[in-house]
Amino acid sequence: MRRPAWIAILLWFLSLLAALNTGRELLYNTFYMFTVLLVGSWLWAWSNINGISLGRLTRGRRSQVGKIAEEQFEVRNCSRLPKLWLEIRDHSTLPGHYPSRVVSSLGGHKRHLWISRTSCYRRGEYRLGPITLRSGDPLGIFELTRAIPQTRTIIIYPATVDVHQFQLPAGQMPGGEATRRRTHYLSTHVSTIRDYVPGDSFNRIHWRSTARTGQLMVKEFELDPTSDLWLILDLDASTHRSQPWTVPNESDRPAVLWRQASPRLELIPATIEYAVTAAASIAQRYSAEQRAVGLITHSLHRTIIQCDRGQRQLNKILELLAVLEPTPTLAFDRLLMAEGHILDRSSTIIAITPSTDPTWIAALRELNRRGIQSTVIHIAADSFAPAPQHQKTINELWASNIPVYSIRRGDDISAALSAYARPT
Repeated sequence: MRRPAWIAILLWFLSLLAALNTGRELLYNTFYMFTVLLVGSWLWAWSNINGISLGRLTRGRRSQVGKIAEEQFEVRNCSRLPKLWLEIRDHSTLPGHYPSRVVSSLGGHKRHLWISRTSCYRRGEYRLGPITLRSGDPLGIFELTRAIPQTRTIIIYPATVDVHQFQLPAGQMPGGEATRRRTHYLSTHVSTIRDYVPGDSFNRIHWRSTARTGQLMVKEFELDPTSDLWLILDLDASTHRSQPWTVPNESDRPAVLWRQASPRLELIPATIEYAVTAAASIAQRYSAEQRAVGLITHSLHRTIIQCDRGQRQLNKILELLAVLEPTPTLAFDRLLMAEGHILDRSSTIIAITPSTDPTWIAALRELNRRGIQSTVIHIAADSFAPAPQHQKTINELWASNIPVYSIRRGDDISAALSAYARPT
């Protein structure tokens, strides 16, 4: 209970004692006045906090770093009595999300609407809600709160950038049974035709066969003879570096929030953020090209997303990348050796790591001897915080005939993945 309420109750009690001890009418009237005041104030505060309905509409349960998460709120007065003031306080965990509001003079059966737009700075899974309502009486004696416990979640995907200049090493043609696998994706390889069934796309109809047989016939396709693409992400906490970061001040946000054009992407200064953004960007590019993409990493436990194609596969990869964090886990060389058994000559590896330990380069050389092609995206940890120099690692990768891209803090990732890092 607030201090003004205790003071008012103390005065009420003292007036009662004084009236009982003296029997004077004035003191009894004072006691009655304090009684009416306290009861009336509490009822007014109770009325303000009740008879209220609050709705929140989240435009999407998915957003992305560098984009806007938008929510619409509606507070409605369901009673005839006006509400002098009402504080709506949101307890969401989304960084930079400030939808709390104070509503004043809400008339009977009236409503108040507002929209909260939040720049997404950090990937992850966050809670929206719960909400606390707070109000009181005009004299400020009582303040009552009411909790609205309903919550929901929102997932912020990592940022993605254009990486169409990124190059993969020449892969092996799988041949044999690999080129005879049927697929529901369009490709340049038609395997056979079959009868049309409801749900088949009209652009798959084989018109010559349809004219010859007198019934609709559709084409079936084979998988393109391209290698499976595996993203292997290093989450060993001992190799990752970061700098202190806080959510930008709310006063700096309006120009970004209300402008249609997206500002230049600025990532949190941490090697894991750059690594995850690179992985997400590559997954997006090759999924759009109908390549089979998979993801291998070790966090608190072994995590594998098997190679597959299409938008659903991309969403699975982005959802996993949204929540990954460095942990004291396997060193990168042990990760490569442990998962090498699931790779074959039709696989291409993209290894993403800030590690400067040469042992994982030896593990890649061993995979290359088995015919598994690899490319490295190396995050220069020494540009984020004190760490071993990264240039020696780049030199050794080129000496092992393994192409490498390098990303430093503050780099435009699209530009960094457009040209190989050069040895010195």
